[in-house]
Amino acid sequence: MSFKDIFKNSFLSGFSSGVDTKMVITGLLITCVLALYIFFFYRLVTRKTFYAQTFNLSLIAMAVITAAIILTIQSNIVLSLGMVGALSIIRFRTAIKDPLDLVFLYWSISIGIICGAGLSVIAVIVTLIISVIVLVMLHYPARKLSMILVVNSTEPGSDKQILETVRKYCKSYKIKSRNLTPTTLDMIVEIRVDAESDLIHDVMEISGVTSASILSHDGEITA
Repeated sequence: MSFKDIFKNSFLSGFSSGVDTKMVITGLLITCVLALYIFFFYRLVTRKTFYAQTFNLSLIAMAVITAAIILTIQSNIVLSLGMVGALSIIRFRTAIKDPLDLVFLYWSISIGIICGAGLSVIAVIVTLIISVIVLVMLHYPARKLSMILVVNSTEPGSDKQILETVRKYCKSYKIKSRNLTPTTLDMIVEIRVDAESDLIHDVMEISGVTSASILSHDGEITA
């Protein structure tokens, strides 16, 4: 037997002559159960103000579809090559803004692949491990998020007094914008403060300040 024949036999041995019905039903059922778990887990830990139900539903469909594809690929080498060619033309244009959404999407696809390959025990173990990691990290105490101080003044020279007041309450701050005209001053300062009310009251007492506001945001924490 030549090396070519040995390689061909070893390659084709990984493909079964047919898909066992019990294997298909078991794989898809376990995939559905784990996908439903991911659905409710995402709903529990999502930090978005507006819950994206369509994205969450897509996690279930993605897991089941992926499992079905893997089960199909296992049955025949010709189908597997055709499937790869068909899937290669698919392009996804939807932007994922939250990294946590990307984690859930990859999690859902991975569960479909693992269950489709008949390794359901690994899928269950991975699901439990990821759940614990996500819950622990979400409840891990993080640094206080930065806030935005917006000040409007009719005295262009009041910026020094504003910054002195900010220093009294903030260990770190960063000037994001300073807009000067002959008669007005507009400042935007990124701050990290606990006594928000005291700070804004002291800023309002500065001569020339007409308005002051503190805004929170969900952006990245800066140093």
